Amino acid sequence: MLIFPAIDIRGGKCVRLLKGDFAQETVFSDDPAAMARKWQQQGARFLHLVDLDGALAGKSQNLATVKAILAAVTIPVELGGGIRTMENVDEVLALGVRRVILGSVAVRNPELVKAACAKYGDRVVGRH
Repeated sequence: MLIFPAIDIRGGKCVRLLKGDFAQETVFSDDPAAMARKWQQQGARFLHLVDLDGALAGKSQNLATVKAILAAVTIPVELGGGIRTMENVDEVLALGVRRVILGSVAVRNPELVKAACAKYGDRVVGRH
């Protein structure tokens, strides 16, 4: 079994929302890169990141934090949350993110998913 530890990012911090409610947030760490290192040290073979600010804004908002995480670990990282254009897909993958997750946009704009898959193959995950 392959387990993907998740780091939800909001305002550059590791958070967890209660039932998806942005008004009910618990901050677990001010240093997502340190949390990523901790998961890697505990044996994680892949990390799942969610840009919660990006999900609200419709475009990645925490790429500086994602860059810090990528610099802190050697394991592959996937990112979801607000990635809704090919330009944003290109930008995220150019950082070194292994896979982008296209969630709600997969339902709203399946042509984007098809185009991203044609360009990047298994570096794109459609999810809903």
